[in-house]
Amino acid sequence: MTIKIDKKIVSYNLVSEEDKAKAAEAKVVEATTNVVQLGEPLGRPEKLVGNTYKIKTPVTEHALYITINDIVMNEGTPQEHRRPFEVFINSKNMEHFQWIVALTRVMSAVFRKGGDVTFLVEELKSVFEPSGGYFKKGGKFVPSLVAEIGEVVEQHLQEIGMLKKPGLDEHQQKLVEEKKAEYLEKHAKSGEEVNEEGFPKGAQLCKKCNTKASIIMDGCLTCLNCGESKCG
Repeated sequence: MTIKIDKKIVSYNLVSEEDKAKAAEAKVVEATTNVVQLGEPLGRPEKLVGNTYKIKTPVTEHALYITINDIVMNEGTPQEHRRPFEVFINSKNMEHFQWIVALTRVMSAVFRKGGDVTFLVEELKSVFEPSGGYFKKGGKFVPSLVAEIGEVVEQHLQEIGMLKKPGLDEHQQKLVEEKKAEYLEKHAKSGEEVNEEGFPKGAQLCKKCNTKASIIMDGCLTCLNCGESKCG
């Protein structure tokens, strides 16, 4: 880059290595002072509101009770909303006690720090049990106990408005119900059995909703639960 000098040069100075070092140090100091903190952890109020969820899995003898307490932010204003503050898991089964306590403490620390905590859902749901997962009531496959805890957190975040509830719109739901009724009526005469959820017992696992509800319909693998189809 060429710079044209219109005025007479009266003096000049060379930049030494020491000057370069001082300039670099000044930039570091400036960058440090401009760091934006996410915020201090929230203090615990005397009273919190929350929900308790019960999960019973085939991998634990006793049910687990998951309590998620929320703190009310901007109470009494149009911006009032709830966000998770702490989580507790209780059970008669002491087999998983240590890692459950560790998990809940880490999750509670993340909640109290503030910011976007919805990432915890995907992190928990992506944990797979080396020996294989299990099917819970409803025919849905769960890869691990940790993943089911993640589903509970997801459900809670949806209830307080931090996550959008997934699902089909009215038109899509009506279409799925019609396809399901059509299939069951067509195969009822052949004596094909259905499970407690109303899906054929020979249905395959849907990769989208993890439910055994996918059947071959009109030459396409179609899920009778979420409507997912290989043919679009």
